[in-house]
Amino acid sequence: MAQKKKIVIEDENEKNPQSEAPEAAVQEEAAEKTEHDGKSLKELEEKLAEARAQADDHHDRMLRMAAELDNVRKRTSREMEDVRKYATENLIRQLLNVVDNLERAIASASPENQNDKGVVDGVALTLAEITKILEKHHVKPIEAMGEPFDPAFHQAMSQEERSDHPSNTVVQEFQKGYLMHDRLLRPAMVVVSKNSQNGQPNEKAVDTQA
Repeated sequence: MAQKKKIVIEDENEKNPQSEAPEAAVQEEAAEKTEHDGKSLKELEEKLAEARAQADDHHDRMLRMAAELDNVRKRTSREMEDVRKYATENLIRQLLNVVDNLERAIASASPENQNDKGVVDGVALTLAEITKILEKHHVKPIEAMGEPFDPAFHQAMSQEERSDHPSNTVVQEFQKGYLMHDRLLRPAMVVVSKNSQNGQPNEKAVDTQA
């Protein structure tokens, strides 16, 4: 009987190592799965970060494109507005020559000559009508007489020694200048003072060769 019990104990001892083998395999498999899951999670995070970077890049591109389209729209709108504002510019330039002739006709008429009076009145009425048309198209003469010389709006034809005006003052106007809105149609053609009294120098050089 004792011999049989001994055999049973030995059999159980022999079985114990075999029962531990599946448990070790499970642990190893679990470790491998955890490592695999860790790698998969890391790859997923990397792909997510890449997708976010691409999404941010696409978003930035869309914002830039939207801004560029808005700039194009605004520029086109300004250009269309300029076309509308200055559509009659060439016609107005030609009309200014007519205004010049009418003003010369009035200036050359003799106030003592009664024969000229009717003609002058008719010319003055015509000039007044044309002036209304110019005003309607936002055309206005440039202030020149008595103003400081401004090369942006005045063209100096000559200089004249004058003691009654500071240097570089417009003292005579040969031809009126005009603006259309804020665009220069033509500069005023003027004579500019030169005051050397008491050794007063010119404030700035006046180019009469332009």
